[in-house]
Amino acid sequence: MGNGMLVLLSLFLFWLARVSVSTSLLSPKGVNYEVTALMSIKGKMRDEYHVLDGWDINSVDPCTWNMIGCSSDGFVVSLEMASMGLSGTLSPSIGNLTHLQTMLLQNNQLSGYIPAEIGKLSELQTLDLSGNQFIGDIPSNLGNLAHLSYLRLSRNKLSGQIPKPVADLTGLSFLDLSFNNLSGPTPKILAKDYSVAGNNFLCSSVSVEMCMGVPKPVNDSSPYRRVSNHPRWILSVIIGVSCTFIVLVMLLVCWVHWCRSRLLLSSYVQQDYEFDIGHLKRFTFRELQVATNNFSSKNILGQGGFGVVYKGYLPNRTVVAVKRLRDPNFTGEVQFQTEVEMIGLALHRNLLRLYGFCLTSEERLLVYPYMQNGSVADRLRDTGQEKPSLDWSKRMHIALGAARGLVYLHEQCNPKIIHRDVKAANILLDECFEAVVGDFGLAKLLDRRDSHVTTAVRGTVGHIAPEYLSTGQSSEKTDVFGFGILILELITGQRALDAGHGLVQKGMILDSVRTLNEEKRLEVLVDRDLKRCFNTEELEKVVEVALQCTQSNPSLRPKMSEVVRILEAIAGQSGHPEESQGGSNQCEGRTFSFSRNLIDVHEENSFVIEAMELSGPR
Repeated sequence: MGNGMLVLLSLFLFWLARVSVSTSLLSPKGVNYEVTALMSIKGKMRDEYHVLDGWDINSVDPCTWNMIGCSSDGFVVSLEMASMGLSGTLSPSIGNLTHLQTMLLQNNQLSGYIPAEIGKLSELQTLDLSGNQFIGDIPSNLGNLAHLSYLRLSRNKLSGQIPKPVADLTGLSFLDLSFNNLSGPTPKILAKDYSVAGNNFLCSSVSVEMCMGVPKPVNDSSPYRRVSNHPRWILSVIIGVSCTFIVLVMLLVCWVHWCRSRLLLSSYVQQDYEFDIGHLKRFTFRELQVATNNFSSKNILGQGGFGVVYKGYLPNRTVVAVKRLRDPNFTGEVQFQTEVEMIGLALHRNLLRLYGFCLTSEERLLVYPYMQNGSVADRLRDTGQEKPSLDWSKRMHIALGAARGLVYLHEQCNPKIIHRDVKAANILLDECFEAVVGDFGLAKLLDRRDSHVTTAVRGTVGHIAPEYLSTGQSSEKTDVFGFGILILELITGQRALDAGHGLVQKGMILDSVRTLNEEKRLEVLVDRDLKRCFNTEELEKVVEVALQCTQSNPSLRPKMSEVVRILEAIAGQSGHPEESQGGSNQCEGRTFSFSRNLIDVHEENSFVIEAMELSGPR
């Protein structure tokens, strides 16, 4: 009865917190400011496919609406409306969503001017308005967005000059202004990766005087439109001749490109689409055919729900892993391009770096660096003389590395990425046995909808959180559950559904661990390959972490950032020589505290992610 009352009290406090947050957003008349802003946005758009029908002016909480994402505090932080067939204009009320971090409106038919009110969104990090029909100048106050890291305005009808405040944004990782009607001099752009291609009236010089002879768009009213004091008909002739020359050159380029395409089509069975994705390398299908010996079964490294992975050798003898995705027509070409870009921007020492991709009319392939030591599952269950088993310190180091990678996906990526299939087979090991989280973002990549709810449950039985298996609803707490099972796999060396040694019988490993933990017989769990060489104090604490992560109620599970802090605290406590003495170590004469293997990697708490976790491309 007492436990029931505690649960009811917890639910009441959670409801009260939600109500207090929602109330803070209400005007004196009881209207939610964010709901008002969203309804104004809806009112300015034409919704041919009725994707906005669920937006209700009478709702106090918009967090349940389609294409809306909210923070834990109840504020709207993401607006993801890509490829929804929307037209009309973008309302200036967008500026009232003051906590917005992500706005994806690409590949619709929106027109009119880009609202300058976007410059008021001080927390905005990702803005994609590409593939629409926006006109007018780029708002210069976009340069006020200090947190903006991804800005894409390509394939619109924007005119005028590139605003210097936008060019001066130092925090941009990606800027795409290509294929508009921009004109004038090109300022020095400080973004790490950018494109201004396809702007025929843009001058490459940064000097206005040097750009005087470059033709301008017809509707350009800038003071530099007149190049001299000659009569207007002379200017018209010059512009006409210039335009004719440009058209002829473009026709020539198109003709050469058509001939080249025909030649390639006769050489290759499949023809690749022409996409340019920033820093990622684009491979042809033929290149990857040759690299994998025509996808020979002898080169298969592994296979799962997302596809088959092949070992490949590039012409420069670089060894790569080529993932050939299943069901390639499930995602459209533009959506695939957008998602690959977002995955490619996630760089972290504990995430598998995306090296390149291949996109054809029938194939979707991703290219990764080859991991010499395979997956954790391989090393736990397929050991031999050439592949010795992982000792206790390596296993704990792997758990900590995988946790850091998941923290980056959940709390540092924007939009955040939910893995949905955290398990030993998806944790890879590089040459130094550093844990590298693989297959992240593929669930999102192969799911056309951006909603957090999907009817197709992705994952592996035994690793799937109960709420995801029963309702199809996933969140970062779904990954926390999978990570808890991963810890148990590292301790036992067994699969989540098959732990058949000692007193741990076949079945759900989690049930067996709970029983043995209550009976204080955790040593029965430990993998026999460790030969009883493990730290019993660390075993008890790490099992407790696993049990917290695998609680049936997702709200009771810790965040991955909290898990990292706990694991690092365990490492710090057990790393002192005086504490490791006194019989806590199961292997005489040796110390197996995993913190000792971390001393040369992190000399201080590494939870300051920007300072310690980020590294160059793997």
